Amino acid sequence: MGSCGTWAWRELLVLLSSVWLWVGSAQPTLPGPTHTPRPQLKFRLAGYPRKHNEGRVEVFYNDEWGTICDDDFTLANAHVLCRHLGFVAATGWAHSAKYGKGIGRIWLDNVNCAGGEKSIGDCKHRGWGNSDCSHEEDAGVICKDERIPGFKDSNVIETEQSHVEEVRLRPVVSGARRQLPVMEGIVEVRYKDGWAQICDEGWDSQNSRVVCGMMGFPAEKKVNRNFYKLASKSQPKQKHREDVGSKKRLFTERQQLNYRLHSVSCVGTEVHLSMCTFEFYRGNTSAACRAGMPVVVSCVPGPLFATGNAHKKKQRQQQQGQPRIRLKGGAKVGEGRVEVLKSSEWGTICDDRWNLLSASVVCRELGFGSAKEALTGARMGQGMGPIHMNEVQCLGTEKSLWSCPFKNITQEDCKHTEDAAIRCNIPYMGYENLETWYWDASNVTEMVLSGVKCAGHEMSLSHCQHHGTSLNCRNTGTRFAAGVICSETASDLLLHAPLVQETAYIEDRPLHMLYCAAEENCLSSSARLANWPYGHRRLLRFSSQIHNNGRADFRPKAGRHSWVWHECHRHYHSMDIFTHYDILTPNGTKVAEGHKASFCLEDTECEEDVAKRYECANFGEQGITVGCWDLYRHDIDCQWIDITDVKPGNYILQVVINPNFEVAESDFTNNAMKCNCKYDGHRIWVHSCHIGDALSEEANKRFEQYPGQLNNQIS
Repeated sequence: MGSCGTWAWRELLVLLSSVWLWVGSAQPTLPGPTHTPRPQLKFRLAGYPRKHNEGRVEVFYNDEWGTICDDDFTLANAHVLCRHLGFVAATGWAHSAKYGKGIGRIWLDNVNCAGGEKSIGDCKHRGWGNSDCSHEEDAGVICKDERIPGFKDSNVIETEQSHVEEVRLRPVVSGARRQLPVMEGIVEVRYKDGWAQICDEGWDSQNSRVVCGMMGFPAEKKVNRNFYKLASKSQPKQKHREDVGSKKRLFTERQQLNYRLHSVSCVGTEVHLSMCTFEFYRGNTSAACRAGMPVVVSCVPGPLFATGNAHKKKQRQQQQGQPRIRLKGGAKVGEGRVEVLKSSEWGTICDDRWNLLSASVVCRELGFGSAKEALTGARMGQGMGPIHMNEVQCLGTEKSLWSCPFKNITQEDCKHTEDAAIRCNIPYMGYENLETWYWDASNVTEMVLSGVKCAGHEMSLSHCQHHGTSLNCRNTGTRFAAGVICSETASDLLLHAPLVQETAYIEDRPLHMLYCAAEENCLSSSARLANWPYGHRRLLRFSSQIHNNGRADFRPKAGRHSWVWHECHRHYHSMDIFTHYDILTPNGTKVAEGHKASFCLEDTECEEDVAKRYECANFGEQGITVGCWDLYRHDIDCQWIDITDVKPGNYILQVVINPNFEVAESDFTNNAMKCNCKYDGHRIWVHSCHIGDALSEEANKRFEQYPGQLNNQIS
């Protein structure tokens, strides 16, 4: 290696130790022999992937670099730190080692700044080096991209020389330039105000795997290098050449190549190219990469992003067996709480040792790219049911999460507050350029869609069912223009199924005690023909405990001014229809009229350290707080189904929460609960209660085809 290469290698060692911007903030020393100067503090931004104005905060104190714990971290802390780094202010901060875990000491914990301090050392904290945190709690900041006027960067490593931030695939085939997602092209990295290429000398499939993962694709495939060699050479304008195999035209305009990187070497498990080893070209690069050409990568799309025959083939393969892993509770495609299928029952993963390697295995298994974030602490909401896995430790090369080492857990090991989640890289599809915006409807001149019905997983409104060209409201003006309000978080309501099973029983209730219930429409229509006040109605009673396991409070759609006062029950109902109660035959036919229950929504109980916010009394605010539940006991009015007219037989008890989707939730697939029940005309047995998406497809099919109870022993 020549002297130039040796110099570049030393620069590379600086890059590999951390991707950073670091700034010294010298403290003025007052004259006088008795003054002891405060320790000099230096600060830098480190981590991946990131931009120049964000990252993990690292502090140089007592001759050692260390991090800051995210406990009690606030935006005021971030303001002080960003000013240390030469930026005017902070726009945000990050917790849970979003930019990766640091090494060495954790210098500060429980930092509490007012925001105006000149030094982080002036803020309240536990003392230098006094912390009970791990590096999984390293704090990061996002600074406003505006420098302090006159700020002197006394110790700056040139950011343009020390790291790779943005990477793209640039298609050079004419047909590919018009298609999204871009699955094949020249790999380019952001350099100054433009883009630069990577020399392909020594480039291998592991490098391609990393790039494809960043682009949102689960795998790479071999590229016809000779096909692209034509486009990489400088040529005069002439007739387009044509590849015999693909029949696609190449753009052969003269292009000035600007090589930036060479000697890239990835293991294949990295989530970003900046984590691989590589070298920079220095100075004049006109003679660079003489024996090679720009790196070209071709990626294999996941089934959600595949097109044509490849997509159909993948769909057929998927239909051969149900996936054993899924994401729930995410606001966007490619993110959510990780759930796995074991013994025909879906469950969650405990976040102990959860990291980017394991998260990337999940992302690729689901047809996405590598992981952007490995989230802990139920950041995508809490699941219900079993926790199947703990301390998952993937190498990053596994095809499935089930191939990774993990521990089975006991009930004491983990709680759902520790459910693991992920955010994956997904391909750029350009959907923000379509038809879908929300604005004041007063200037609407044309309706383009009607009858839109989405399942919730679609990536564009055009993928949902709709009326096509047969618009129902073509000339109705703005009166029926649809609108949306978007949010990153939402509630997620689930019914506690075991409680229904434990509390179900039959009561023959005298009619003279049901006048109030009749006013509330809590009885079957045949009750109107009864000989009031004589006789009785047969009621299937049970308790309902409805949890909010989402990331936002469940609030009624209607404002307080439209709530309805119910004299019988002496409180306001904030939703006309909150639940449906039904008795169905095994093939789904209703045999008891669907009882449409409306309630007053409040926090009956909450998890530890969660405060109640909503209470029905005294016209109070209504809703269900995250981490709380609303309990409707079996012995209150209307907490039943009127089964007076139901004949003996085997049935399904079904409860559906928020059935009309009036309030936004992160997941509607878990809003239904089903139980098997056998009614002999005198007694009822309720068993096998479960949330609608809690079991495997095979188990659900067996449930629907339940043959009937043969004895009183409920297995």
